[in-house]
Amino acid sequence: MKKPLVYITSLSLCIALNLSGCGSQTIPSSDKQSSNVETPPAQQAIAVPVPVYERTEIISSPDEAKQLLIDGNERFTSGKPLSKDLSPTRRGDLMKNGQHPFAVIVSCSDSRVPPELLFDQALGDLFVVRVAGNVITPVELGSIEYAVEHLKTPLVVVLGHEECGAVTAAVQGGTTHGSIGAIIEKIKPSVDSAKAMGLTGRDLIEMSTDLNMQNALRDISKSPIIKEGVEVRQVKMIGIKYDLDEGILQFSNE
Repeated sequence: MKKPLVYITSLSLCIALNLSGCGSQTIPSSDKQSSNVETPPAQQAIAVPVPVYERTEIISSPDEAKQLLIDGNERFTSGKPLSKDLSPTRRGDLMKNGQHPFAVIVSCSDSRVPPELLFDQALGDLFVVRVAGNVITPVELGSIEYAVEHLKTPLVVVLGHEECGAVTAAVQGGTTHGSIGAIIEKIKPSVDSAKAMGLTGRDLIEMSTDLNMQNALRDISKSPIIKEGVEVRQVKMIGIKYDLDEGILQFSNE
């Protein structure tokens, strides 16, 4: 004989409740304990938002600009870079109000030396001129002059780095192809000066790198626009050598 529909429905409901753990079952003691376990420190750290990098929009002091680079590099080397505002709002502000970079960075094109990363800077902060060997030709100099004269950028940095491939090629000599020779010719006077000191091997390469940075600064200082800014103390020029593996900066004579 068929059982009443209400009986079958009640029986199905009881089975479902038992399978799902409902009813008179209690939570095992281990589950109770786990519910009181604190969140691991690693998970807590993930939940903490990273502060957004902010700076004064207009930087007119060369020393203040230099300190921003120092502070940013310390964050980079410690592995604690700040979050960057890359939002459409920030991009729109830069379009509407224009750019106000606080430093010109003449950097080697080496992929291991990205200025925005190693100085922990964001959109609109740095006016970067990248060229292999961080050499100065009229094209690079014109870019620097534009930043200083039109954007009122107070700090000009020549950023070299250890084990520079362009400098190493100039030291080793040999045949070059295409337009690479133009870069080597700009570096060669520094190599000749380093060789005159009796240096060889790695010491020769690193001294050539240092002298090449100084020659670049000297080439920049010949610009009437830059010279005027330096004379009235509105512009400062410095050389910085970047350590590839340690990530730290070595400031040369200013």
